[in-house]
Amino acid sequence: DAGLGLENVTSEALALPFLKVLSRQDPILDDLDTAKAGDIYNTVTSKVYPGKEGVLVIPCAFQKRFIQWAPRGAGSGAPLGIFGPAETRPSTERSAEDNKDYVVGGTGDYIEQTAQHYVLLLSEEGSERALVAMKSTQLKKSRKWMSMILSRQMQGKNGLPFTPPMFSHVYRLTTVSQENAKGSWHGWEVAMEGKVQEINMYHAAKVFGESVDSGQVNVKHQQDAPTNAGLDDSIPF
Repeated sequence: DAGLGLENVTSEALALPFLKVLSRQDPILDDLDTAKAGDIYNTVTSKVYPGKEGVLVIPCAFQKRFIQWAPRGAGSGAPLGIFGPAETRPSTERSAEDNKDYVVGGTGDYIEQTAQHYVLLLSEEGSERALVAMKSTQLKKSRKWMSMILSRQMQGKNGLPFTPPMFSHVYRLTTVSQENAKGSWHGWEVAMEGKVQEINMYHAAKVFGESVDSGQVNVKHQQDAPTNAGLDDSIPF
């Protein structure tokens, strides 16, 4: 009876969980007694993972997106537009005050480059699909992660080295404290854990990656809530 009753459930009816790093100003901290800044939060299950311990994930697909937002508090919290790297997007100017790329025209709209890492989140119960969206200062962590994946080599049957698929290895995502001249915050840290050991998990990751590449996965971005510190973002630029 596997899957019975789910025949009419489409991607539009599902919310893909986001894995996000909780900031000191995140209003979620007011609702979750056990959560603290630097922990990892699942936006669908509301489960909190200690940042130092982290989570195990299998990367399945990657996308670079440019997301246009209205000024905070001025819109619905949903993106005004989402653009792929090859798509034409509004002209922007970088602000020296907060390093945001504001749309030319004075509307206050801004565009954020976002690295979207689609993953299988692993647990003792099995796995679930999720998205890790990295932007701002975390783009450097995204590039590091992708470099780790692309630089990995394995030995083929013919003795020649080859680059294994993205979903061949498990990675541990933890959080670390970061700072610059404008303040401190928590960000991602990525470490390779080892090869995927179960063939069923390998196939599940492959299927998820293929569904992302074919456009079957629906992502519903939401603008981060304003912080209590009067800043536009929880991450100081």
